[in-house]
Amino acid sequence: MDLGRLEPYAGKLARTVLRGEWCSNTVFLPDYRDLTEQSGFELETAGVLKGGKKFWALARTGQSTTLKGKDVSNGYILLATACDGTLATTAQFTSIRVVCNNTLAIALRNGSTSAGVVKVPHSTRFDAEKVKQQLGISVRAWDEHMYEMKQLSQRKVTQQEAAAYFDAVFNNTSLSIAEQDDSIIQFYRNVANEAQNAATNKTEPNGRAMSKVMDMFNGQGRGAELSSAKGTAYGLLCSITEFVDHERRAMSTDHRLDSAWFGTGAAMKQRGLEQALRMVV
Repeated sequence: MDLGRLEPYAGKLARTVLRGEWCSNTVFLPDYRDLTEQSGFELETAGVLKGGKKFWALARTGQSTTLKGKDVSNGYILLATACDGTLATTAQFTSIRVVCNNTLAIALRNGSTSAGVVKVPHSTRFDAEKVKQQLGISVRAWDEHMYEMKQLSQRKVTQQEAAAYFDAVFNNTSLSIAEQDDSIIQFYRNVANEAQNAATNKTEPNGRAMSKVMDMFNGQGRGAELSSAKGTAYGLLCSITEFVDHERRAMSTDHRLDSAWFGTGAAMKQRGLEQALRMVV
């Protein structure tokens, strides 16, 4: 398969269409194929972002886990680079929830924020064998990640806790249990204020987005009614990942995907994961 000539079709990750255009930074492309072949990964799809400036590929690792309610997640490695040098050549372990195609970066809980991701500056030669060795933690990373997701799926949450969680994720706050009653009052007050102020366009910060994810958590999200997600901390996290990957306002699907994988959207999903894990420690 010629990775340098693939781009996503209609924004769908699972379909690709052949193009007759090449990235100017083709020196990196064969290394991706070498890496996937050496590591036993199966290339599933690939594409470009930012008008061809960023190249990405998703390779399936063969790992898969099913939570209660037949909620399946599969393991992937996201490979990416930028022709203009704005993104280091990156290999990142990622899980994809089948019911909604939500993506979430996987990292080891060993105190290192870089665990589970390998970045190679463009000033350094991309050594597929070395990257393979660094990614040798994949089995352990996947097992630890899915153990955490299982814990989240068993943690029931109240509406107060959900409101506090979304406030923490969107507004970078950290609420104690004692503050959660005040938080849900303020949450619904913000939603009411948003409706009242819609005509003047003076809404509370992140009010519309927080209202959207709350609705998704309460049944409107993809897979929200599965027993793994309904009323659980895992459902809270899935609401955030679905919002970032599929619903967040963006100039285009291209821009949303770029943000979800490499920008502010990725940071929001990481905050969502960290806040959710605080509920089970």
